[in-house]
Amino acid sequence: MLNVEEIRKQFKILDRKINGKRLAYLDNASTTQKPHKVIQALTDYYENNNSNIHRGIHTLSEESTTLYESARVTLQKFLNAKLAHEIIFTRNTTEAINLVAYTFGEKNIHEGDEIIVSELEHHANLIPWQELCKRKKATLKVIPIKEDLNLDMEIYEKLLSEKTKLVAVTGMSNVTGTIPNIKKIIELAHKFNSKVLIDGAQLAAHTKIDLQELNCDFFTISGHKMLGPTGSGALYGKEELLNEMPPFLFGGGMVLHVTQQETSYTGLPDKFEAGTPNIAETIAFKSAIEYLEEIGMENIQKHEKELTDYAIELFSKHKEVKIFHPENGGGVVSFTIEGIHPHDIASIFNEYGVAIRSGKHCAHPLIERLKIPSLARMSFYIYNNKEDVEQAEKALKETIKIFK
Repeated sequence: MLNVEEIRKQFKILDRKINGKRLAYLDNASTTQKPHKVIQALTDYYENNNSNIHRGIHTLSEESTTLYESARVTLQKFLNAKLAHEIIFTRNTTEAINLVAYTFGEKNIHEGDEIIVSELEHHANLIPWQELCKRKKATLKVIPIKEDLNLDMEIYEKLLSEKTKLVAVTGMSNVTGTIPNIKKIIELAHKFNSKVLIDGAQLAAHTKIDLQELNCDFFTISGHKMLGPTGSGALYGKEELLNEMPPFLFGGGMVLHVTQQETSYTGLPDKFEAGTPNIAETIAFKSAIEYLEEIGMENIQKHEKELTDYAIELFSKHKEVKIFHPENGGGVVSFTIEGIHPHDIASIFNEYGVAIRSGKHCAHPLIERLKIPSLARMSFYIYNNKEDVEQAEKALKETIKIFK
């Protein structure tokens, strides 16, 4: 199990006092805090190596290129992708999904085709497909959730057909913590020769990912949700698909030869990384991955389950509280308090040093499906402990007291 007290020493921000109280940071599904190792990697790069990559033969450029490309190999191994050039660096999951929509989607989706998403999706894995379907006169179909907050797999099977060209689903809901059976989703889709994209923004930070075993066609991640800097993320795509997809952005760094009228493009991964990328952030993201590997993804998963179960146990004691969390869900606990708006809940929690999220969580259709205006959400990570959960319950009690 994790030595949380030792881990917490690596996160200076956790020493802060908020309104005179210790900081209980429980907004990790939005973004995670950064350990000293990651912050130092940013500083070291700018102080010692700062240069553009892939373009120069001087020492700084060669050092920067080596650091940047080593991050690609590190992420490849972390996700167990087959090839390093199947990893395309992006700013975040949103950019990665849009990349697929504007390349694979524009080339392969036609009038009458169908794309399947689920009711669990973050807007990042919904709106790009809505817009693609509008442009291409395709149909967007939705896998509903059941009362237990899991996807209805029977309906999913019925939605699949020869018209299905893409299935795009989350690996873990940022609202309910639901973890769909993505292995089965992928296997069923492939029977109809449909491609599958997994939005791994929430999942990859909390459990071990094996892309070769999963056999999905695309997988996306955001570095800032797994201890890395903002502006770091990646798209994984199978080599044969990426080779067939046209470039997404055009400019320097992704060309072989340019004339006044024509341009030929490089191969993978440079074809999809036009311009100067987020070099420092990507290098620091490598440090975040190494830190997670030192701790162990299995240990992280066990620790989060312990905290999640403890939070549900404490919050369930209060009859005014309704919890939205499926059995065997991830480290996200969303809830409402009868008669109290979630924004008010979050505001009072903040008075007691507890940082939680409130609102629709970039998942408006799911919130509407749950028949509520919005939710308050706690989400856990490696530096959280039972004291954070107990502090949240104290804030809960005060919130109920104030409004009741």
